[in-house]
Amino acid sequence: MSDTTILDRLQTLQIYRLLQHVRNRNKDEIEKMLKLGVANLINLRDPENGLVALHLAASADNLDLVDFLLSRGAHPDVQDKGGHTPVMLAAELGSVDIVTRLSHSQANMRIVDSAGKGVLFYCISPKKSHARCLQVALENQADVNNVSLEGVHVFQLMCEKALVCTPICLTMVDAGADPNAKDTKTGVTALMEAAKAGSLQLVRAILKRGGTPEALDKRRCTAIHYAAMGGFFEVIQVLSAYSAPMNVIDLDVCSPLHYAAASGNADCCRFLAQRGCNPKLKNLKGLTPSQIAKERGHKAAVQELKTAERKQGNGKASKGGQAPTELWALTLYDWSHEHEAELRQAFGDETVNLHTFMSVLTKLKAPVSPDSLHAVISAHDKKKEGLINTADFIKGVNYVKKEVLLPSRVPKKGKEEKGGKGGKKKGKCNPPFPIFILPLEKMPRRPNGGPPLFMIEKYHSRWDSRRFDSKHPPEHPIMNDSMWYMDKPDREYVDINVCVENGDLETMDFAFSQGVPVDVQDTFFRTPMITACDSGSLEVVQYLLSKGADVNRGDQFFWTPIHHAAHAGHVEIVELLVKAGADVNTQSLDGGTPLIRAIESGQSLCVHFLVKAGANVYLENKKGQNSLRVAQDFGNYTIIDIVKARMRSLPKSSGSMEDPGFKSQRPKPVKKKAVAAEHAAHTDTVTTMSGSKIVQLDLKSVSLQNARIRSMEANPVDITFQTKTVWGEPPTTSQLLSNIQRRRTPVTVDVDLEDLLMTYGQSIHRKIVELSKMKDLVLLR
Repeated sequence: MSDTTILDRLQTLQIYRLLQHVRNRNKDEIEKMLKLGVANLINLRDPENGLVALHLAASADNLDLVDFLLSRGAHPDVQDKGGHTPVMLAAELGSVDIVTRLSHSQANMRIVDSAGKGVLFYCISPKKSHARCLQVALENQADVNNVSLEGVHVFQLMCEKALVCTPICLTMVDAGADPNAKDTKTGVTALMEAAKAGSLQLVRAILKRGGTPEALDKRRCTAIHYAAMGGFFEVIQVLSAYSAPMNVIDLDVCSPLHYAAASGNADCCRFLAQRGCNPKLKNLKGLTPSQIAKERGHKAAVQELKTAERKQGNGKASKGGQAPTELWALTLYDWSHEHEAELRQAFGDETVNLHTFMSVLTKLKAPVSPDSLHAVISAHDKKKEGLINTADFIKGVNYVKKEVLLPSRVPKKGKEEKGGKGGKKKGKCNPPFPIFILPLEKMPRRPNGGPPLFMIEKYHSRWDSRRFDSKHPPEHPIMNDSMWYMDKPDREYVDINVCVENGDLETMDFAFSQGVPVDVQDTFFRTPMITACDSGSLEVVQYLLSKGADVNRGDQFFWTPIHHAAHAGHVEIVELLVKAGADVNTQSLDGGTPLIRAIESGQSLCVHFLVKAGANVYLENKKGQNSLRVAQDFGNYTIIDIVKARMRSLPKSSGSMEDPGFKSQRPKPVKKKAVAAEHAAHTDTVTTMSGSKIVQLDLKSVSLQNARIRSMEANPVDITFQTKTVWGEPPTTSQLLSNIQRRRTPVTVDVDLEDLLMTYGQSIHRKIVELSKMKDLVLLR
């Protein structure tokens, strides 16, 4: 309903005032204006956009306000200057309740806007709410074949989005939409759009409703062309079952086989070549399908196309002397495959007479001529008994060559006996070694549902660099007011092991202060201590030890921190771990000890230290190899000499693992001294010494409480300054210089092993010793 009434100034002002109250949802003011305002104010349109109160209520998705306006006489079919009704605006938003309420008020669902689009154009969306709005509109006589002024059919437009809007397209088909709907500008039909999207269910529905697979668009493309572009093999099968032409050539002189070759689907190429597409046809660019597939690197498609080219030859029979299957037989075979369920239901029995067979095919409109039908009957009734096996007909084995049968219809051969002639025994399949990870259900989480505990909040040190730095820190915390005028950094979570590798002690310290365990494990059971030992960060190891990290906690393969440190050759870290109580004889999942790990990686310094620390050289791994055997396998003669020297230094009884008196050479772990202290708060008395007398004081004594009050010890008031936000303190200049000096300190073999001399030093030392001996001999003479 459009209104062309000329409004005076009073009416215009009241309209804008009413619209403002509708936007504010003020029912009292709306009621007051409708009573005291001009007549029919609720249905008057504003001069600028043609909006009325009901338009605003529908656009705001306010069902309560829509009910209120409808009860006060609002017309549901009023249109704005664009021709939009409240139903269109509500359907565009997917407001099912408002669309339903307007339909109950007899809203006209066949009204179109200024572009010729009805309410169904506004229901095109993959959301379920829009599908329900579409259903309500169809129940109220909406036009399913609405065509806009530009020539766009609503059903064809929906099929353009069939990839996400298949349910509403099927609803339109059931509601009676034209199966041959098309865009008048491009000529593209709804079936072409469904085939282009690869929606097999929608293609079947359109074809069953009478869709024409032979239709051409402005570029002379059919639905087969669009299905071949996407490589949708099942869609091509269905189209073939409905007698779609396969050898149509478009304006670019491309057949569907050219597009299938470009998509690289070998099944599509084989199917189209068997159904009549010419594999040797050249397009406008002079390319055959096989050349297109070769350019795009589709090897399987090239092989199928080359085979089709050889079979086509010069019109001769195929290999074996048999003529190729005729196209009508292939079409009938595809049709029987598509209508298999209907055929089995119509036939009933597995074997039927000729009259029943012919009547069923005629009733179901099989794509076969009478002459061709007699040829099919002759192929199935070779004994002239007048009976046909329906299962053989549906499989197509009697009138279609085996090479063109679908894989599901090819008769399966019996399995060959194992170990027969020419048979090859399959070797044992070794399953890959599993990687153990921490399951999600066992991963420790934060109480508030945040990320796992090993994901810690990144620490930010935000000082105003224009005022403070490491050389000029604030003299007192109260002087640092940076947090009052600087933006607080965004919260960011990082893996704690990444912080360990980067040496980010501030972030780790911030996490531990918030209750994150120092031995927290990540997905691969790695603790911060394991990562620090593996990466060789001595400073981080010292920090974690100060926080009480467990030095004997292993990962998923039972590698402890000392395993990783020894394998990586970090002697200083190994020494720290041993001092902290690390077990030098702990074994991993495969039985490897830290000493064996050091031997495998050729770390002679670690081997030397572990041997001195009491590592057992006789412990064996799962392969039964001890340290000497592993050293011999890896061929490091320096390590072999160290292990042999250790074995010679041990008593013979201690070297035999079978000796009942054998004891493992594990060093005794450092025992922490237990400090027993009782808190005075748990007792009502305290014992003190006064000279030689023992005096027992009652803590609940009134005199004692008065004395504590006079000395301000009863309820002390804490006046310590607390900053607003703790963002951390950067290191001072002295700390930075000490770190630089420590990193620049050269660490050589002379430092670790004082008695070890390099080659040049050994030569000089040997010459000096020889000269001193000669000098002593001369003096003796």
